[in-house]
Amino acid sequence: MRVSNRHGSILKKTNGWTMLIIIGGVVVLLAVLGGFALEGGSFLVLMQVAEFIIIGGSAVGALLIMTPIAVLKKIINRVLSALKGSKISKVTYLSLLKLMFEVFQVTRRDGLIALESHVENPEKSSIFSRYPDLLQHGHVILFMCDTLRLIVMGGILSHDIEGLMDIDIESHHQDGAKPGMILQKIGDSMPGLGIVAAVLGIVITMQAIGGPPEEIGHKVAAALVGTFLGIFLSYGFIQPLATNLDLAAEEEANMLEAIKAGIVSLAKGFNPIVSIEFARRAIANDHRPSFQEMEAFVKDIKKVK
Repeated sequence: MRVSNRHGSILKKTNGWTMLIIIGGVVVLLAVLGGFALEGGSFLVLMQVAEFIIIGGSAVGALLIMTPIAVLKKIINRVLSALKGSKISKVTYLSLLKLMFEVFQVTRRDGLIALESHVENPEKSSIFSRYPDLLQHGHVILFMCDTLRLIVMGGILSHDIEGLMDIDIESHHQDGAKPGMILQKIGDSMPGLGIVAAVLGIVITMQAIGGPPEEIGHKVAAALVGTFLGIFLSYGFIQPLATNLDLAAEEEANMLEAIKAGIVSLAKGFNPIVSIEFARRAIANDHRPSFQEMEAFVKDIKKVK
């Protein structure tokens, strides 16, 4: 199934935001270093390798101490994903609604048992395989298939299904919040590590207290660079990146909420079009398709059928 030119333009627009983090970082650097240069400062003064080693090495060490390997891998993957840009857009949600409608139509046309082959192996399913962009969100497809499998088995009330999905979403939320939380803690520690570097610099300065004023001034300046770096890296880069990861985790959780709304309404006996309307209403406003956009997608499916 082909994405229309209008929806393709949305996708191109999303790809245009992939450099936003890098652009923001450049703006931060230009603002701080540009202001420093305008005041007559020399960039060579800021090139204190020892301060970078003390602060950066301590931060990496603290990260390794507090973070299990599994979470550390997630942090790396999330940061790389953030640099590439979010994969979730209005097009993603339109595809999700379309997929859900097709799946729900199967239950209405052929009965619940007809879903079994689709949910057991979604990669080989004639329905799921038409949405390769959604198959990239493995946890989303797994969440949907696990719940639909329970509905196929039968004997579970709709409110019990809703409660089970809430448990799954909460578990996913806690897991998804860990990378941002860890980075936030590292960001909070950076000013303190900058002070550590500055104190060590002052200790070295005190050893040369009998030297010429120029030497003492140079050492004091080097020590103060440590404080600057700690605060600058924390508030200029690490904490904003942690917030970005938190927002990305919320975007992923919203996909699960939309799936929950649709499946629960289906379990309560609503027809497929009403069920995906429940799902649409659960989508955040930034990415929520209009009813007309959703209706156009549904009509495309009916034409193909």
